Order: sequence, then structure tokens, then C-alpha cells
Amino acid sequence: MNVSLCQAAAAMNANARLQEIIAQNLAAGSVPGFKKQDVSFAAVEAAQAQNTLMPEARVATNFQQGLIRPTGVPTDVAIEGDGFFEVQLPSGQTGYTRDGEFQFDAQGQLVTKQGYPVLSDSGPIQIDRNNPAQFSIAPDGTLSQGADTKGKLKITAFSDPHLLTYVGNGNYIATDPNLQPSTAADVTVRQGYLEASNASAVVEMAHLVTAMRQYEASQRVVQTQDDRMGRAISELGNPNAS
Repeated sequence: MNVSLCQAAAAMNANARLQEIIAQNLAAGSVPGFKKQDVSFAAVEAAQAQNTLMPEARVATNFQQGLIRPTGVPTDVAIEGDGFFEVQLPSGQTGYTRDGEFQFDAQGQLVTKQGYPVLSDSGPIQIDRNNPAQFSIAPDGTLSQGADTKGKLKITAFSDPHLLTYVGNGNYIATDPNLQPSTAADVTVRQGYLEASNASAVVEMAHLVTAMRQYEASQRVVQTQDDRMGRAISELGNPNAS
């Protein structure tokens, strides 16, 4: 096995994966509550040859909180601290999201922008469309319409959120048996605010340039090794060549 050629090819694959993740981070940079993917590189032993290490890209979600920005929209809600809003997915599963860009549907139910019901401690949250009283959300997540309490936003934290499974649209599900959910403590719910994505377009573009240069460098190594192998085969196959 040509170790240098295989290592360079593995580096190209790892950097291609890095560019893919960066593109995803950039595409979702304007989605409220979006959590970017971080890529780290590790050396793993090749299956074809012992004691030979190959570069590999490993991906993990970065759950660092994004900036909390005012929107002035009463149904926008942000979480300061750890935890996720609970929503009911079309599959019937409970989803967890940091995207608090909510709204009321025609029936007066609080839903996500995908139409998923937002959950309280006692189920979906419903307001009375015939009641002219304004609704409000307290810092502890209690939603009221005038003097009537309509429910308290259910916010759940996890022992290790990296074990959550991402299912799209800013939603996660908890399928790993090692996950330990709990009621989020030390959190503040802010009405009229949204949490921005924690992905920075400037930083991601800088990472993209670096990844492209690393990919090109590995590509040149592959080309050099390929040329050397070609010359060796040609010379060994023609012993009369001078």
C-alpha cells in the first residue's frame, strides 16, 4: 500500500467533509436558535495496514448559546440558559428546539413556524381567539391571556445534549438511552426576543478558505505520488529503457 497516497486521499476526504459542514453552517446562519456543527480531525489506524494512521473528520454539534436579539414580536421567545422548548412533531414524538419563532394558528394554538404545537406542562397551549385581552409570557415561561393562565412553556435540559439526534428544522429528538432529561433550571424566558444562530458567517468563510487550501495541498500530494508510481511502473516494465 502506498501510505503517502492513501494518507493524502484520506485528507482530501476529511477536508471535503469539512467544506460540506461549513456550507451547512453558512446556509442555516439566519435560522433562529441554529446550532452549528464543529469539525475536528483525528488520526485513526488504517484497516489495511497496522501502525498506519489516517486523518479522519469528526463532527459534533456546538450548543453554545447564540446572541439574544430583540424583535418586538410578541410570539417570539428566547431561552437564556440551557434547555430546549418542547414541541410535538408530526410523528407524535417530542421534539426539542431552541428556535422560539412561534405564532398562533387559526385555532389559537401556539405553534412553531412549521406548524408543530408548542408544549406546556399540560400539553399544547391554547388561547381564546374571542378574548380581546393581550397575552404575555413571564420570565419563567408562564403564558397568560389577560388574567387567565394558559400554560407554562415546557423547557427541558439534558445531561449531554450532544447525544440528541437532529431531525431537521432546528428540531432534535432524544433516542439515546444514556440521555438524562430534566427540568431546565436557572433559565429565563424572554418574550419579544429570538436567539440568533451561533454560527458566524465571517468565521465560517475563513474556515472555508483554509479547508479549500488544505484540500488543494492534499490533491497536489496525490498527483505527485501518482506521477512517481507511473514513472516507476514504466521504468520497471521496460528494463531496456535508458
